[in-house]
Amino acid sequence: MTAAATATDDNLRGALFMSLSMMGYTLNDAFLKIASADLPLLQIIFLRGLIATAFVVALAARKGALRYRPARHDTRLILIRAVAELGGAVCFLTAVFNMPIANANAILQSVPLAVTLGAAFFLGERVGPNRYAAILVGFVGVLVIVRPGSEGFTAFSLWAIAAVIFITIRDLCTRRLSHAVPGMSVIAVTSILVTASAGLGSIAQGWAPFGAVHVALLFGSASFLIVGYLFSVSSMRIGEIGFVQPFRYTLMIWAILVGLFVFDEWPDAWTLIGVAIVIATGLYTLHRERRAARV
Repeated sequence: MTAAATATDDNLRGALFMSLSMMGYTLNDAFLKIASADLPLLQIIFLRGLIATAFVVALAARKGALRYRPARHDTRLILIRAVAELGGAVCFLTAVFNMPIANANAILQSVPLAVTLGAAFFLGERVGPNRYAAILVGFVGVLVIVRPGSEGFTAFSLWAIAAVIFITIRDLCTRRLSHAVPGMSVIAVTSILVTASAGLGSIAQGWAPFGAVHVALLFGSASFLIVGYLFSVSSMRIGEIGFVQPFRYTLMIWAILVGLFVFDEWPDAWTLIGVAIVIATGLYTLHRERRAARV
């Protein structure tokens, strides 16, 4: 087999893994949305976190990542990242629990645009006028999805927008971390802090009784969350980043299918138009970033 054929096979496998990763994240949201009918938000995050954290910590320990002691600069970034992770989870799940799952995920597709803009303003990364224009058009697409002031507007869309802000902060902190910091160490510490914070918050929020069905739902959620993470990591290691990254947008396909077949939800025409605008500008931004990286 030639090198070109091998690279093509790796890219196709990477694209498949990225698509499966997005499926895992979407099904994770679906299980949590079902559980939210009986359980409070912070209790859900805490119980799912216990399951997911056990796996993540075990994997980090196996890789020796837990022995790493970060510098003060990195410690501060990891703590801010954990706070942003919790804020993003609370805001996004609040949106998912109260509006169609596809609509909430549609708004979340603007994260790459927000990260690019944030990197330009706060990290000094170079962004040309074409990418600024694409970001502006992408945010117009978000407004088309949200439609403030219209009959179809729901205030829970603002929770999804808040989630975008928190996730952007998280990703910018990740970019600022030293290259020496093991990725599994960051993930394990974040998972522990988020789970512990949700546990403390759930005490104030109050607990609801739960049974075997709820445990099964949360275990399913945690399992698909882990599937999403593992396939995401594998996809980035196998294929070329520029080829694999656009397949993150398959999340919308999974979200629409889950919304239709599980929750009997279907996004309206304006939402689909907004999604198309956001994804198109996101793909253009990725393309421009690839070209800039080659220069």
